[in-house]
Amino acid sequence: MPSDPSIAASSAVPKRNAWRVARTTEAEAESLPEVFASVRLPGAGASWFRRFLAFVGPGYMVSVGYMDPGNWATDLQGGAQFGYTLLAVIMLSNLMAILLQALSARLGIATGRDLAQACRDHFPPVVNIVLWLACELAIIACDLAEVIGTAVALQLLFGIPLLAGTVISVLDAFIVLFLMNRGFRYLEAFIIGLLSIIAVCFAVQVVAAAPPLAGILKGFLPSPEIVTNSRMLYIAIGIIGATVMPHNLYLHSSIVQTRAFERTSAGRREAIRWATWDSTIALMLALFINAAILIVAAAAFHTTGHQDVAEIEDAYRLLSPILGLGIASTLFAVALLAAGTNSTITGTLAGQIIMEGFLRLRIPHWARRLLTRGLAIVPVVVVTAIYGGSGVGQLLLFSQVILSMQLPFAVIPLALFVSDRRKMGEFVISRKLAALSWIVAAVILVLNFKLLFDTIF
Repeated sequence: MPSDPSIAASSAVPKRNAWRVARTTEAEAESLPEVFASVRLPGAGASWFRRFLAFVGPGYMVSVGYMDPGNWATDLQGGAQFGYTLLAVIMLSNLMAILLQALSARLGIATGRDLAQACRDHFPPVVNIVLWLACELAIIACDLAEVIGTAVALQLLFGIPLLAGTVISVLDAFIVLFLMNRGFRYLEAFIIGLLSIIAVCFAVQVVAAAPPLAGILKGFLPSPEIVTNSRMLYIAIGIIGATVMPHNLYLHSSIVQTRAFERTSAGRREAIRWATWDSTIALMLALFINAAILIVAAAAFHTTGHQDVAEIEDAYRLLSPILGLGIASTLFAVALLAAGTNSTITGTLAGQIIMEGFLRLRIPHWARRLLTRGLAIVPVVVVTAIYGGSGVGQLLLFSQVILSMQLPFAVIPLALFVSDRRKMGEFVISRKLAALSWIVAAVILVLNFKLLFDTIF
């Protein structure tokens, strides 16, 4: 510890010259300026629980990306083919996600920059253009999966054709606009409400499926067969590859700044602590839902001779007859609709963060959200009109490939920034945590690249 207090103070904050580009105005520094520091916190005399509740919300918005329709296919396929064995993979991927999202929140709170702004201020313009284009592709790819999920759910529940359901999904953009005009807490409450619906739907299905507790507990223990069985390994890679969504890292680093915490060392330290708890607890809910999808698939399909179930529509058709619960299929489709709606909302918000962060381009919020949604809807509409449902399935697969290709452009800068003392000051992560972060990043990247290679070749 340095003996000179001024030295200690100077090491506690990021240095001005730590960034290639310096900021000129406070307004320029704000991420999502319409809701920046808009959520008021209780006074200093409030209990720790009230202070924690004030920070609850961003973690649940981020958790949406870990239970979106893109994850359902891998969970369904894994449970139907291999029973409960791949529960260990779901848990491992969730632990990786908890670490990366905690780092994302730390970056946003400690530096006052979301990940897009940090990239813009650190990298030269040419690199930033590449990063921005990659991010926009990822947003569109992610939105594709979510639009398709919403359209499929509307078809299953109400018989609405896929093409019409795709067009209807554009209304999600107006939901974001309406709720954010009311206040960011309203948007968070809406997201948490839909997450609760998903959790309840799958809780009922798990109870109806009555899976053996011993089999579930055994599934959470890693099995050598996951590595030795090539078919199982392929699905395991798919589960991990579909878990960490690139746009979530940009999103989380921004929305944690909606809290009006004191922009001081103590204020930031408290904000990081509660934001980390918020995202950790929320991602444990995501773990439950992903595990529940696999458990229901294992109990309903693996032991009844339906190991070939891989499509959402097949699972919907078979659930009620197999479980003997008439409402089971309806609950499944309702959960899918809630997941698709939730995911499209957060994906649209991430699109705004990326455009404003990389380009400093601010257009009317309704226009930005319609632009993001339109870029995702157009390919779905065209493919559905020409090829029908089978073409949409191929488009969904292609979207996951695009996401895999984009992941390095989010994970590597994040690990780089939070490990840099000049940028993070006293909030820089420890060397051990930095090493763990790079290991997690490397594992995710290697597995994603293998999934990409296997998919293409």
